[in-house]
Amino acid sequence: MQQHDREKDRRSLFERLVEFISPGPDSTDELIESLATAEQRELIEPESRVMLEGVIRMAGMSAGDVMVAVKRMDLLDINAPYEDLLNQVIDAGHSRFPVFEGSRENIIGVLMTKDLLKLQRAPELNLRTLLRPPVFVPESKGLNELLRDFRANRSHMAIVIDEFGKTAGLITIEDVLEEIVGEIEDEFDVGESDSGIFTLADGSQRVAGDAEIEAVNQAFGIHLPMDDFDTIGGFVAHELGRVPRRGEAVEVAGLRFSVMLARGGAVRWFKVTRAPDAAEMSGS
Repeated sequence: MQQHDREKDRRSLFERLVEFISPGPDSTDELIESLATAEQRELIEPESRVMLEGVIRMAGMSAGDVMVAVKRMDLLDINAPYEDLLNQVIDAGHSRFPVFEGSRENIIGVLMTKDLLKLQRAPELNLRTLLRPPVFVPESKGLNELLRDFRANRSHMAIVIDEFGKTAGLITIEDVLEEIVGEIEDEFDVGESDSGIFTLADGSQRVAGDAEIEAVNQAFGIHLPMDDFDTIGGFVAHELGRVPRRGEAVEVAGLRFSVMLARGGAVRWFKVTRAPDAAEMSGS
């Protein structure tokens, strides 16, 4: 009897699965809609649904879609003095850097930040001996295949080259993985917003990097100049002197713009709160 009940349970589960997936989705969009339905029916957890969507979307993306453009790459000059290299490494905060010789296009290796410390202990060492061979991939290389290569080769960075063999940018394993898990950052959207500005549960705002400055001015009652920059991401980058990285914060017009997500050498999302001084003045 117990065996019969188990057989019945198996059939019941199979029937539920067939009911869910039949007729099968004919497109990626339909498959993503099916995942949303599965979440609503509590067949999968919200976090699982988000990651599965990331995997599905990643299948249609290439290295060129995600890479940091060459103009925004942090590079080290093989002929630079040690102190200059050290300052650049500290300022940028990366764990590894492409190294060039002569021209920025001529990438000759990758330097691990921890290896740079070896020069401090043993100045007689040649920086070239510390470099690791660079990995080159075409812009068209699919992210799925690239992720497999990263894992198989135990590498974390690749230099992306264009169709003419010139350096187009770089991509890291973190960039690829963010396509899967990075979208979790977007889960607190409440509906759609044409302005790219969303109110969060704690009362702060999340602002898209490509949100228009005019929309930001209206939302926060400020008067940022609109003559030279169209987007808030461009304006903040100009104020800082470079594209801010995830975790960095910039204070502008009494607001604190904290970088929540940066991808492809640009800020995707800011979390915006009142700057501490401005908050104290408004509360006094």
